[in-house]
Amino acid sequence: MSYLCALKFIKLQTSKELGLDEDIIKALDDIGFSHPTEIQSKAIPTLIEKKPDFIGLAQTGTGKTAAFGLPLIQFFDSKVDKLFALILAPTRELAQQIAKEFENFSKYKK
Repeated sequence: MSYLCALKFIKLQTSKELGLDEDIIKALDDIGFSHPTEIQSKAIPTLIEKKPDFIGLAQTGTGKTAAFGLPLIQFFDSKVDKLFALILAPTRELAQQIAKEFENFSKYKK
C-alpha cells in the first residue's frame, strides 16, 4: 500500500481539479489517493500550468514525491530520446521508494 493512502488530507480537492491527465488519475484511484495534501495542492497545479523551477518544502510523509512526480510523469514523452529529469535522493532506500511510487503513478501512462 502506498504511503500516500495513510496521510491526513489537508484540503478537500480532487485529483481532477489539479489538472492531471486521466491515466494518472486512474493510477491514483487504484492506490487510494483521492485528495491531495497541502504541498500537493499547491505544487501540482503550479508545475502543470507554469512549468517553473520550483522549490517546495514540507515535512516527511506529506507527499512530496507525488507533488513533484505527478507533473513530471504528465509531461514525460517517451518518444524524446534525451534526459528528461534527474531526481537526487540522499539514500538508496529513498531512491528505491521514489522509483516505486513513480511506477505506481505511471502504470497507465503509455
